[in-house]
Formats: sequence, structure tokens, C-alpha cells
Amino acid sequence: MSLAYNYIAIEGNIGAGKTTLSTKMAEQFNARLILEQFEDNSFLPKFYEDQERYAFPLELSFLADRYQQLKSRLATQDLFHPVTIADYFIHKSLIFARKTLNDQEFTLYSRLFAIIDNVLPKPDLLVYLYLDIGRLQDNIRKRGRSYEQNIQDGYLMKIQEGYFDYIRQQQGMRILLIDTNGLDFVANPQDYDKIINIIMQEYPVGVHRL
Repeated sequence: MSLAYNYIAIEGNIGAGKTTLSTKMAEQFNARLILEQFEDNSFLPKFYEDQERYAFPLELSFLADRYQQLKSRLATQDLFHPVTIADYFIHKSLIFARKTLNDQEFTLYSRLFAIIDNVLPKPDLLVYLYLDIGRLQDNIRKRGRSYEQNIQDGYLMKIQEGYFDYIRQQQGMRILLIDTNGLDFVANPQDYDKIINIIMQEYPVGVHRL
């Protein structure tokens, strides 16, 4: 059993299960795993306390960290792990920034992002895990990160809308949108297998909703 793509990025809203699915897939397919190092970002707890004040430094620091990590990890081939699975796509930086920055900040941020974006390869397949806001909040509570416990439904909704806007605008990419509301791929092996069977299929360029 093998994957049809060399580079897969798993995306989704906060609490969608990106890291869990990426880790399980990397173990199953002996893939190189790239996980976002967001917990090291000192601006993140401050942002959730005062979004207006800390949004710009937070988004800039995330962009720098993501770029540095992806550039170093994707620059060389790994003969022992020919498939790469990441629990984020660099374009999430632009999606979050659009929802958290004011117009002036976003204009500057977009200029910086355009320079970085041209350097990094795009994934062969982008998988978006969709969950309702209530399920996202359940997952956020379960994992127990203190700085996330006061995330508002409205903020999650803004991020969800940002992803949908981005997906609708894309051309030339394979994007797979999977509704996971009726699935528990952590506790139920059958649900995990169902998602894997979906991801293993070969898809033409475009958006595919399953």
C-alpha cells in the first residue's frame, strides 16, 4: 500500500486533528514528517490575551519559523523517506494574517509573503480536514492547552471562512476537502482507514469534496 503523492500537506482549523493524522500517516507509510513548532512561539499566549496588539508580531514570527523549517527540510531529498507529510502548508500564514491583521499590516505582510512563497515547493496534495465549530471546541478543550481555552467561536469561524475563501480561489492545485464530523480517526481504526483510502486515490488538479 503506497501513496500517490510525494508531498502531502494536512490542513484544517485549530483543533481539526492535523498533527494527529499527519503523525499516524507518517508512521504507516514510513514518510518524512514535518510538524509545525508553534508551541515555541512566545507571542501565541499573548495574542490570545490581546489580539489587536500582538497579531502582527505573531504572524511575522510564524511566517519566519515556517519558512525556515520548510526550506531546510524540503531542500534535500531523503532516500529512506521519499514521501513527505506536513501538518501545515505555508499558505496558512496568509490565511490567518488576512483574518487577524488590519489592512495596512496585511499589505506589508503580503509583500513579504510573496517573496517567501516563490521559494518553497507546493504540496502535490493539500488535504483540508473540516470540522464544525462545536467539534473543534471539544478537541481544543480535550488537549488542554491553557492559552487556547478562551478561543471564541467567532475567531474559529473567521479562520474557517478564510480557508474556504482560499480553497475557492485556487487553481493548479490538488485540494481534498474531507468532512470529518462523523469520524473519529483517533479512537476508531475504521474511520482512520476510511480517511487513508480517500487520500490514497489519485485526483486530478482541482478541489474534491468528500
